[in-house]
Amino acid sequence: MTRTLLIGLDGATFTVLGPFLDGTAPEGVVMPFLAHLIETGYSGTLASTAHPLTPPAWTSVMTGRNPGHHGIYDFVRFEDMGHEVFFTLYDARDIRAETLWQVASRQGKSVVSLNFPMMAPPPEINGALVPGFVSWKHLRRNTWPGGLYDRIKAIPGFDPKELSWDFEREGQIGELMEDAELHAWVDKHLPRDRQWFTIGLTLLQEDRPDLFALMLDGTDKIQHQAWHRLDPALWTGDGDAAAQAVRRLVVDYFRGLDGYLKALHEAAPEAQMIIVSDHGFAGAWTVVRINNYLESLGHLTWRANDGSEAARRRDLSNFANLDWSRTQAFCPTPSSNGIVIRKKSPACPAGVDPADYPAFRAQLIEDLLALRDPETGKQVIARVMTREEAFPGQAMDQAPDLTLFLADHGFVSVRNRVPPVVTRPIPMGTHHPDGIFVMAGPGVRAAKGARLSIVDTTAIAAHSIGLPVPQDFEGKVPADLYDPDWLAQHPVTIGPATLAVAGAGEGATETASETAGTQGTEEDEQREEVLAQLRLLGYIED
Repeated sequence: MTRTLLIGLDGATFTVLGPFLDGTAPEGVVMPFLAHLIETGYSGTLASTAHPLTPPAWTSVMTGRNPGHHGIYDFVRFEDMGHEVFFTLYDARDIRAETLWQVASRQGKSVVSLNFPMMAPPPEINGALVPGFVSWKHLRRNTWPGGLYDRIKAIPGFDPKELSWDFEREGQIGELMEDAELHAWVDKHLPRDRQWFTIGLTLLQEDRPDLFALMLDGTDKIQHQAWHRLDPALWTGDGDAAAQAVRRLVVDYFRGLDGYLKALHEAAPEAQMIIVSDHGFAGAWTVVRINNYLESLGHLTWRANDGSEAARRRDLSNFANLDWSRTQAFCPTPSSNGIVIRKKSPACPAGVDPADYPAFRAQLIEDLLALRDPETGKQVIARVMTREEAFPGQAMDQAPDLTLFLADHGFVSVRNRVPPVVTRPIPMGTHHPDGIFVMAGPGVRAAKGARLSIVDTTAIAAHSIGLPVPQDFEGKVPADLYDPDWLAQHPVTIGPATLAVAGAGEGATETASETAGTQGTEEDEQREEVLAQLRLLGYIED
């Protein structure tokens, strides 16, 4: 019998969900099942990782550890060779902590894990695993166990192409779409969650795992682009026919999502159901071109532009446009919201002298906080955290030296454009640090809880499936989560620490030649497809 349903809703936020739950949206109650879960169960906001981004946040859910311990900070990691910087994708080999799937498996629990990022190549678990962020062309070799893909392929209506992000639109999500184009974009995306739900329901019914974990990410992608049609502060029910059509489509998406949750619950009615998001959402009005600002401070230099098409494209890229022989500090990707300070060495003579690093960093923080919006005079960077503050732990050295928190929670831009600060005509959806937590089922109290930490979810899930909570998990099970009588019969216990992960971090030790692109053709192809998909979401720019 399945004991626990752990459902991830990427980017889900009470800002959008609230009106759909209480009926204050123009459409009335859109998500009656989720509303029932909240009414009969425990709910509250869920604080994301220090930088609320999909890969580090979901990895924290999977490991019960913060990025300083698990080592995942972004979609993309880099290796600084001094004369050049090489970029590649994070993957499961970079995770420096055991996942809950592995902890549960070695203690005899069965697991189904679907669509969580950073899970390829898949770890061996007692159950079934299909990772997210994998192109459909490479799905077979990235599933566990070996025969799982053929089982999935036999599901009526299965289409592997719908599991990937193969959208025809080549632009990036951070640029405004007209409503007609936006409608087509959202409509094309809807089958993706339906495919994952169908796979999940099939495996849940057939395998009856102790722990069933499924992540649905349509919430994130739709809110990124259609925020102005979802935010209750921006959508008042007015709008032309095209705008109304987009609104109906995105509302139908959330209505369908509610149906998925209900069907999964009905397939395991005795299970405790945990619903979490990796972060929330908000609207970002400001574009902060952070590398342009670093250039004005004298900390980086762009490569010379000879007027060619290649040079023009290089200037719009975040991977190939800097003169590394004259760059001391830079932001590698929009998704990182981080600044890397290069230290001087024989291989990197342009870097900051290690003895000068503390003073250089302190002055840079002061300069970053001084950046103002020229139209309003308001501060655009609300806070800057050092890596020691944001990501303490064994993997801290892989974190950006500084992490930026924009006043409107937006992502920075790394493009070579001026001026450094501009205002968008309409806000784009961006990540907010407050996600959602909802839990219902046997023994769960009906209550509004205090703000939880994202790492609490792993401890809660471990306890829910009957495991002692590993002592090195950073989260805890809230004292008010359960009815006292039920908790007395199912006390929270603390168990041994998680195991060291063989080969953890080995992805970050690839040679420069491999990272630069001499890997096998198939892996290169997969890498380029995923990078293209990240461009669509605005997490990297091109």
